[in-house]
Amino acid sequence: MATATFFLLIIPMVCFTTLTRGQLPIPGGAVVSEIQALMSFKLNLRDPLGALNGWDSSTPSAPCDWRGVVCSNDNQVRQLSLPRLHLAGRLSDQLANLRDLRRLNLHSNNFNGSIPPSLPMRSATRRILARQLALRRPPAGHFQPHQPPNPQPRSQLPLRHNLRRHSGQPSLQLVNFSFNQFTGGVPPTIGHLQMLEYLWLDSNRLTGTLPSAISNCSSLVHFSADDNALRGLIPATIGAIPKLQVVSLARNGLSGSVPISLLCNVNVDSSLRIVDLGFNALTGIVEPQNARCSSILEVLVLKSNRIGRSFPNWLTNVTTLRVLDVSGNLFSGELPAEIGNLLRLEELRVADNSLSGEIPSEIAKCSLLQALDLGGNRFGGQFPPFLGGMRSLKVLALGGNLISGTIPSSLGALSGLESLNLSGNNLTGEVPVELMQLSNLTSLNLSNNKFSGEVLGNVGALRSLQVLNLSNCGFLASIPASIGSLMRLATLDLSRQELSGELPNEIFGLPNLQVVALQENQLSGDVPQGFSLSSLLYLNLSSNAFTGVIPATYGFLQSLTVLSLSENRISGVIPPELGDSLNLQVLELHSNQLGDKIPGPIPNSLPSLLNLVVLDLSSNRLSGTIPANIALIPHLKHLNLSNNNLSGKIPEPLGSEFDGSVFAMNPSLCGKPLDRECGDVKRRRRNSLFRWRKKLREMIVGEKKRTSPGRASSGGEIWSRKWRKWRAKACYVQQQDYICRGIRSNKTI
Repeated sequence: MATATFFLLIIPMVCFTTLTRGQLPIPGGAVVSEIQALMSFKLNLRDPLGALNGWDSSTPSAPCDWRGVVCSNDNQVRQLSLPRLHLAGRLSDQLANLRDLRRLNLHSNNFNGSIPPSLPMRSATRRILARQLALRRPPAGHFQPHQPPNPQPRSQLPLRHNLRRHSGQPSLQLVNFSFNQFTGGVPPTIGHLQMLEYLWLDSNRLTGTLPSAISNCSSLVHFSADDNALRGLIPATIGAIPKLQVVSLARNGLSGSVPISLLCNVNVDSSLRIVDLGFNALTGIVEPQNARCSSILEVLVLKSNRIGRSFPNWLTNVTTLRVLDVSGNLFSGELPAEIGNLLRLEELRVADNSLSGEIPSEIAKCSLLQALDLGGNRFGGQFPPFLGGMRSLKVLALGGNLISGTIPSSLGALSGLESLNLSGNNLTGEVPVELMQLSNLTSLNLSNNKFSGEVLGNVGALRSLQVLNLSNCGFLASIPASIGSLMRLATLDLSRQELSGELPNEIFGLPNLQVVALQENQLSGDVPQGFSLSSLLYLNLSSNAFTGVIPATYGFLQSLTVLSLSENRISGVIPPELGDSLNLQVLELHSNQLGDKIPGPIPNSLPSLLNLVVLDLSSNRLSGTIPANIALIPHLKHLNLSNNNLSGKIPEPLGSEFDGSVFAMNPSLCGKPLDRECGDVKRRRRNSLFRWRKKLREMIVGEKKRTSPGRASSGGEIWSRKWRKWRAKACYVQQQDYICRGIRSNKTI
């Protein structure tokens, strides 16, 4: 059924009969039917910006002087272009009366439903653009390689929706159904469109397997079906399409091996230039029988699949490659020295595999290489000195390997370097001062190594730096004030070092800081008040020696999502202003001295933090009761109030949701889930028990008075039965041990 639905979207394009004209001219050269069509189109829409308010049939040149309408020399509507105007609704069937329309551009609006099948599609039609027509827009940075540079086919038809083509031979050249919600499979009848050049099916909900009949589209140049739910094998016949240049099937569930026909061709010359099969479930690559085949492939992306075994050495014969990305697979063994044969290579990404051995020095032959990502493998040996001579490098990522030795000073000569990641290795020695010459560097990650010496004192020279991560590097001394010169810095991570002293005031002047991670050092002084940045998202000062009080100004950090001040020496109270940080998700203040000198109750403002997921106030000296409205925080998953001086009854919703460890070591707390009853509960039970005992005595006296001497035996039995009934009820209701023991031993009070 789903396949049939998709079939109906394609086949009508092959059998549409040309409409008759019969239009009536009006003053100004336009036609009545065209004005009526456009007004009907407008009436069907929601126009929140009033973009079409100027559409008025009484204007001198209507509709040719209306916004978004372009007419031909004979005053026929040729183009309707209304992008990015927040227009919403369904398209009117009356648009069929725009019979000379050649360009319909409605992208980046909120149209819904399908385009009516009666839209005008004469043989003269050149292009209808309906990008992003309705159902959703493309994600930022979506990969659509080699869009045709303003192609001029004889007949370009619906883009992304169900339109019909004029009768005659199937000359459809472009189909773009991207960014909608089409379901079902790709029908085999797609192979009837032998003149089709561009087929885009990206970002729908297509399922099933790819039909091999696609190979009958002998004119196909670009085939893209990214971001669907396609399954099964990739038909090997697709690679035999003689003019095919681009195949992009990323983000699906395709399995099996990559057909060799998509990479090279033994019998005929291959025209493929770009193949993107990333983010699937592929497990292998079919190798050519003679290890050599014809290929002009420039871009090969196989990232995030399940392809194993050793690196395919035969790929080093595809010397036209500019981009090779096989990261996120299961390749093992060594990276072959023949990788140096790829002289045109600009990007080599083999990260997150299990490759081992030393990094081959032959990579230095790839003099055009701009991105080299070998991270997350098992490469070992000394730091490769030849890397300092690769002057085209912009990205160098060697993190997460077993590389040892020192960083060569020659890296400072890579003047174009923008990102340097050497984290998670066994690097030692001092960081060479020459690295501070990399003026284009935007990201520097040296974390989790074994360097010596002080933090980079002249790091302020890296004026383009946006990310600085020196976590767990073994640096000593204090934080250099030169960091205050990094005006573009967004992420600062100096955590898990031996840093001491106070924070330099210069840090507080950085306008773009979003992440500050200084935990697990020996930093001291008062809790810094200077962080009043509206952009700050993450602030972690835990496990240091900060003193003083929590600044009330932290409540002004409206973007803050994580605040951790745990394991310091902070005293005073929790400022109620923290309740104004409405985006806060994690608040960790445990293991301080809050409430030490001044009684520090939990402020009633904290339940205003509706996004809070983690609240840890344990191991302080907080007193007072637990605010009942904490239970109203909708997303709270982790709560710890243990080891304080809290008192009173635990609010019932909290007691039902969290276990006893959350409230432990608060001697004056009572109620569920602790095994301590609150005083008011004990009083109510005691008073209720007294009433029961009084009633029992009255019953005994009454029974004795009503029992005559002649009926003593009968009256005693009646009294005994009533007594047992009352006593059992008292045991059930009151749960008093001595009453229940009396029942078990059949004794009276």
